Amino acid sequence: MYGDEATIRRILTELGDTWAVVGLSTNRSRAAYGVAQVLQRFGKRIVPVHPKAETVHGERGYASLADIPFEVDVVDVFVNGELAGPVADEAVTKGARAVWFQLGVVDEAAFERTRAAGLDMVMDRCPAIEIPRLG
Repeated sequence: MYGDEATIRRILTELGDTWAVVGLSTNRSRAAYGVAQVLQRFGKRIVPVHPKAETVHGERGYASLADIPFEVDVVDVFVNGELAGPVADEAVTKGARAVWFQLGVVDEAAFERTRAAGLDMVMDRCPAIEIPRLG
């Protein structure tokens, strides 16, 4: 419901390889850490976005999407549901081409706003699960 196969495939294969990973820090026990590694393994450039602006997996971090001095293609959101909607709005402002809310992150109003702004969006899915399925 929150991401048909065609949209998932388009985000993963056609919309670009620079992924801002919101919520990514050096905390190895967080899902974002492992998912970012998988994205890198499949050729994506990850950009950590976290208030601490830490370097993760060799990539410089930024405190917010607005602080990133270059374009990002996809914004991958690893924050809880209450914070996810504003991140989707920031992705629209930043000029991203797609927004991906991770497993368990659902905000239907943000989904509607983001799609209305012309971005592709997936919710409650994980790219680390979906990429290997592409074949």
